[in-house]
Amino acid sequence: MYKAPLDDIAFTLKQVAGLKPAIDAGLLGDLGEDLVDAILSEAGRFAGEEVAPLYKVGDEVGAVLKDAEVTMPPGWRDLYRRWVEGGWNGLSGPEEFGGQALPTSVAMAVLEMWNSASMAFGIGPTLTMGAIEALDKHASQPLKDKYLAKLVSGEWMATMNLTEPQAGSDLAALRARAERAEGGTYRIFGQKIFITYGEHDFTDNIVHLVLARLPDAPAGTRGISLFLVPKFMVGDDGAPGARNDVFCSGIEHKLGIHASPTCTMIYGDGFGGQTPGAVGWLIGEENKGLACMFTMMNNARLAVGMQGVAVAEAATQKAIAYANERRQGKAAGYDGPGMAPIVHHPDVQRNLLTMKALTQAARSIAYNCAHAIDMGRLAATEAERGHWQARANLLTPLAKAFSTDVGVDVASLGVQVHGGMGFIEETGAAAYLRDARIAPIYEGTNGIQAIDLVARKLPLEGGEHVHGYIAELKAVADAVRNSNRDGFGRTAERLDDALDAVSEATRFLQSATAEGRQDEALAGATPYLRLISLAAGGAYVAQGALADETGVRTALCRFFAENLLGETRSLADSVLGGAASLAAAGQSLISA
Repeated sequence: MYKAPLDDIAFTLKQVAGLKPAIDAGLLGDLGEDLVDAILSEAGRFAGEEVAPLYKVGDEVGAVLKDAEVTMPPGWRDLYRRWVEGGWNGLSGPEEFGGQALPTSVAMAVLEMWNSASMAFGIGPTLTMGAIEALDKHASQPLKDKYLAKLVSGEWMATMNLTEPQAGSDLAALRARAERAEGGTYRIFGQKIFITYGEHDFTDNIVHLVLARLPDAPAGTRGISLFLVPKFMVGDDGAPGARNDVFCSGIEHKLGIHASPTCTMIYGDGFGGQTPGAVGWLIGEENKGLACMFTMMNNARLAVGMQGVAVAEAATQKAIAYANERRQGKAAGYDGPGMAPIVHHPDVQRNLLTMKALTQAARSIAYNCAHAIDMGRLAATEAERGHWQARANLLTPLAKAFSTDVGVDVASLGVQVHGGMGFIEETGAAAYLRDARIAPIYEGTNGIQAIDLVARKLPLEGGEHVHGYIAELKAVADAVRNSNRDGFGRTAERLDDALDAVSEATRFLQSATAEGRQDEALAGATPYLRLISLAAGGAYVAQGALADETGVRTALCRFFAENLLGETRSLADSVLGGAASLAAAGQSLISA
């Protein structure tokens, strides 16, 4: 059973991501460490004692669709009610509408716990939180007044409707259409697929945020608008009324996260004999919906990165527990009775330490991204806020892509540690791998994240922001070298090598982009994202070891540096010289 790693979460949040210095500087108002610890502790209790016990029934029973209505697994509706009553949905919501306005970093730390206990449960409120942010920044005041308080409290939930059968990640190909109607409303027509929590019985209303195109809209992404479309119309008294012309026509039978209803949504089909056309309200301006939606999308990308961290943590806990129970063979150094617990075998130890190290590296990157978002709002000067916003922009693709890749890798290693029993569903190890596999795909595939990193984020501040970031990471390597602390081994040397590789690869990609050698830049994007993520993760793990006066974290830091950072050189080689061979071999894959 999952138990929240409160020490690791709090330590990373305060000492590695920077929450403690922000508190000490007075940037977070009356928020203190004691309150943060209390929030984390209660979230950990709720996740371990109330969410985690319902994980199995959620996985086995899943969400069920009948007559356009989805019924959630046994016990889940009541779980959600208790979760809302605990105030968890409004943790980072705006105070004006009943939220607690706590830092994004604290909200992300808590989100990790919900997703470790059950990723299928944690993903639902994630979309609501993103919708709250989009509405708060872009919606008209009447829309905010009518919807935000109910969304912030969790009384209602929200969705994000982008994908269509023919479009996938190419939003320029969207066909859903909107028509202007009376009273400033619009009528929405079309089909959306893969809509998470598009239909469920948690709440008595669901607020859909839908991308659609007006008849006179420009072609491509410049002609997309964003609309708020409620499941039930909302009266002046704030209560749900007549059913809107939107319904769920099917739910997907998925590899994992079975309790999360992934819906096909139909808009404007005359549901229940209505006049066709789902009633919607414009968010922001016509033809500028993509900017509004990306407010929600960026929030979701970091949240999905937290899912990767969360599943990795849960899989690691399960694997360590199993390795201490399972006995097999003899192990050097084991002098106990009978066969040795497999945790004594070096190869099992390597797998377990790799799981722990990658999980901590991903957690550190994601928390640092969240902290940068906070500082982008709270820093004292405009220049500082701009710096931190650029840092958040740089780290978002790392937090999303690297963390979700880690989730898959670590969950797979967890199956390996379990051996044959890992392939058997009853142990639960396979379930983590099934759940984790979607995270590198949705909210912008990891390949898209890599392209975004190379094409849009490396040029930030004239291309110098990333080099300033690398310099900050190099300072950590210097601090390790100068600490003269026992136990670090070759950590400083390995960090230097990794960061030199990042610097070289960064300048190569910046040159390729600037000179129009797009094929080379795109070919190197994915290995580059992993390269910089491994180096940054190693530096953050070292930063944590330096801040830990007990020395407990030093051994894991050394393991990461001497066993995992060696990959960075081969990744750099792939960035610098892999494009030609990729292009040549790639031709063999293309059908005539």
